[in-house]
Amino acid sequence: MVAEAQQTAESDPVADLIHQGAYREAITMCARLHGAALGRLCMAMLGSQAEAEETVQEALLAAHDAFGEFRAEGSVRAWLFGIARRMCARRLVKRVRRERRLKLVHDAESDHQLPDEQIELERRARLVRAALETLKPSEREIVVLRYQSGLSYREIAELCGVEEAAARKRVSRALVHLRTTLRDEVEHV
Repeated sequence: MVAEAQQTAESDPVADLIHQGAYREAITMCARLHGAALGRLCMAMLGSQAEAEETVQEALLAAHDAFGEFRAEGSVRAWLFGIARRMCARRLVKRVRRERRLKLVHDAESDHQLPDEQIELERRARLVRAALETLKPSEREIVVLRYQSGLSYREIAELCGVEEAAARKRVSRALVHLRTTLRDEVEHV
């Protein structure tokens, strides 16, 4: 297990920098390599670009402060996503129920008529948001981690504190629910 952790750390340049105590360089590399993906995760969970950007910054600062405690038991990427995920969860708990809606696209007001394609994309996004809202929070989160953030099942299992098989099962169950919900919504339109 120790050899596996060392091997993971050796193959990850960020982990190497952390191990060397070069925290400033490590956080710079984290921001460059993982900042966009963290932003997508936070945006998907929070639904607000401003909150997502702020949460990413806070997560990177928290990671910088915790570099001394990083044990290299998993990937730096999964560790960063865990920090960002917990920060998003704290923000969501503080929100009023109606502000919790997951937004996948920003609905900007416009004085002119949108093209047909844009209208269709926005309609689909609303359907997907509504379907995602019907999932349990744990299932919604795991779907976002898998498909929006592109994490592997192993990384999701590490983040959520479950076995990899359980992570796969949760994603599968959530997808079945989403398909059923979306099919029902489309039939009613």
